[in-house]
Amino acid sequence: MPDTASRARRRFSPALRVGLALGGVLVLVAVLAPILLTDSATQLTGDRRLGPSAAHWFGTDDLGRDILARALVATRLTLIMSAIATAISVVCGVFVGGVVWLIPSRLRDIVLRIIDACVAFPALVLALIIAAILGPGTVSAIIAIGVAGIPSFARIAANLTGGVVHRDFVVTARLLGVRGFSIFSRHLLPNISGPLLMLTTSSFALSLLEISSLSFVGLGVQSPDFDYGRVLSESLATIYVQPWGAVAPAAMLIVAGVTAMLIGDGIASTLDPVRRARRSAPRADGSPVAPDADVVLAVDRLVVESPSGTPIVRGVSFTVRRGEILGLVGESGSGKSMTAMAIAGLLPDGVSATAERLRLGDLDLGGTVPPQRLATELGLVFQDPGTTFNPSLRMQGQLSEVLKVHLGIRGRAANERLAAALREVRVRDAETRVKQYPHQWSGGMLQRASIASAMLTDPKLIIADEATTALDVTVQAEVLRQFKAINRRAGTAMLFISHDIGVVQELCDRVIVMRGGVHIEEVLGSQLKTGDVRHPYTKQLLASAPTIARARTNDQKEDRHA
Repeated sequence: MPDTASRARRRFSPALRVGLALGGVLVLVAVLAPILLTDSATQLTGDRRLGPSAAHWFGTDDLGRDILARALVATRLTLIMSAIATAISVVCGVFVGGVVWLIPSRLRDIVLRIIDACVAFPALVLALIIAAILGPGTVSAIIAIGVAGIPSFARIAANLTGGVVHRDFVVTARLLGVRGFSIFSRHLLPNISGPLLMLTTSSFALSLLEISSLSFVGLGVQSPDFDYGRVLSESLATIYVQPWGAVAPAAMLIVAGVTAMLIGDGIASTLDPVRRARRSAPRADGSPVAPDADVVLAVDRLVVESPSGTPIVRGVSFTVRRGEILGLVGESGSGKSMTAMAIAGLLPDGVSATAERLRLGDLDLGGTVPPQRLATELGLVFQDPGTTFNPSLRMQGQLSEVLKVHLGIRGRAANERLAAALREVRVRDAETRVKQYPHQWSGGMLQRASIASAMLTDPKLIIADEATTALDVTVQAEVLRQFKAINRRAGTAMLFISHDIGVVQELCDRVIVMRGGVHIEEVLGSQLKTGDVRHPYTKQLLASAPTIARARTNDQKEDRHA
């Protein structure tokens, strides 16, 4: 029990504990004050403009009503109005700012420019205009403040989503055919939740001030109702002779705002899945393609262009046959990854691809591709296993998503199939490990999980884009063995992309060397091992990756010179 209590104390930050304590007091006041103090706050008496005393701690107003009682009773209406206005701003703003990344790029640019224009206009001024149009009243004030806050939340949500939408796990979800709103709700929203939680409470504090401001100038709550702003407005006439009349509502407004800020900061650091993951992680002490019945992938004169029209890939042609591992090798910027993304239909916005032929079996990748076929016949393994998976979701749901979405396999059947696939790539205790979050897996295990996920549907082709670059040497060797084992056991065709010619020559049957978006040479993997290449650039790549044999030769030369 002591260990459990200490873990709970560590889990909740001091700011959150203080904020929750103050919040509990405010809620208690909001519930009990209207029940216990309504008479003192609303009844007219002859005790007008009294100073502070034991009976009236902050005195009375010019109608004989207790000022402290009015401030406490006003808490309920003020909090309710602020909460509703904040909900309108957050829900509408986050929806607009998140979904904008799921619409066509041209329409997105227009929407973002409209949001920018609205953000440039002060929110309080916009709220005043809306309230003046709708007329004074409680509902008008809520709508005015809620609508005025939408643009800023839309802009913030768009910025946050833009940093997540191009991550590998989102790209994978799109490849699997996950619908737009599901991508937003499952993959985008959870990963921007931490900042949004903190901003939501900040917005709540701002809504308190703005709603009180509207009531203060007569555009908000109307008599006989009252909130903090109206109580402050009533005390304005006697502010010089009875300053205590403004202290009680002002103090309540400050306490409510500070409480919201403390809760927001505490929630963001406690419940944000990414931060939680960091805290709980263990500490570390050429030519056109000829038709062939055995061809799985046929690429003929593929051209990829940037948004400005600059060619990135220039007329590349190749095939991948059943049971073959084809390597694409070249320096960074040679067009390897763009070639792979063009095949998978996952090019960045504005980048276009054309080809005389681009086929996966009998599936025309250059036309309209059925999402189910693409997701089940093509598997992807990305470079960085740390960004391939959504950090806010458990591994089980992510790895089995393609089974549920496209094959209709759910529940126990999906879990058993997933566990079997993980065991094949040597993930121990798979049934237990899949219930964990990505941060609880090592880089090598995550990459093996990526391979297992890609193999779940028995795809015709696996594209591995720099799949071993982010791993250390020993883990890299293990992952390469997994690729080779899958190729031999299932006869799966593979397109292996890397800038490491040493890795490629060990794994691949054939290798295409690329430079500047051009296919400059094609050789066998065995030829690379022996150095039997023709193009000077390929020779340079080999020279940049020293082998043990080459090192021995150099040592012998040095000994002879000595």
